[in-house]
Amino acid sequence: MTRRPLKRVLLKLSGEAFSDPTVQGGIDPAVVRQVAGEVAELIEADGTEIAIVVGGGNIFRGNSPSAAGMDRSSADQMGMLATVINALALQDALEKVGVPTRVQTAIWMQQVAEPYIRRKAMRHLEKKRVVVFAAGLGAPYFTTDTTAAQRALEIGAEAILKGTQVDGVYDRDPKIHADAERFDEIDFLSVLNRGLRVMDATAISLCMDNDLPIVVFELLRAGNIGRVVRGEAVGTLVTGTGGA
Repeated sequence: MTRRPLKRVLLKLSGEAFSDPTVQGGIDPAVVRQVAGEVAELIEADGTEIAIVVGGGNIFRGNSPSAAGMDRSSADQMGMLATVINALALQDALEKVGVPTRVQTAIWMQQVAEPYIRRKAMRHLEKKRVVVFAAGLGAPYFTTDTTAAQRALEIGAEAILKGTQVDGVYDRDPKIHADAERFDEIDFLSVLNRGLRVMDATAISLCMDNDLPIVVFELLRAGNIGRVVRGEAVGTLVTGTGGA
């Protein structure tokens, strides 16, 4: 599949990407500012329409060891609230660099954010506002990966951009195996069959069934978000007809 410039995208950020290495459960303001700056540049220079789903793993994750012994539904609800904290931090950083931003949550909390309404989200995007989707899908047992796939399909995004700590999808963990092979392109079925850690199986299946590409790239390499949006061969492209 030939890469091309994208006009409407959904950026998926893990909560861990926001984590402050010096504070357990904290948010690294430098990372948040970097993401905000790159998003602002894209909107100003290219007119890109950008929605964002951010996780909450830097604060609390429903299936983490810290939730051991808790009812899974209660733990997942706590994880959803953690994503709202990250979303508000990102909104603050975006608006400080002049980007109008709306946080929409799947759990009703009107003093903090708008409720998720699909048509309203699309109208915000058309007006070049960033929309940050928080609180997952509002239901337990669903990850923010699945949320990203669901919301991307609902808003008509052309691709999901998955920002990670590595520069693409590998056949093995590159932090452990020095000879790990990175894929330039790979298809959804190969991701599922090989058990590769791109997104969870539900999210991959949603993207596969609806022909929604995913680009997995290194988030913190300066300028990478813009390179992916402009169609440069950055990271790994996951499609229905990848090169694996």
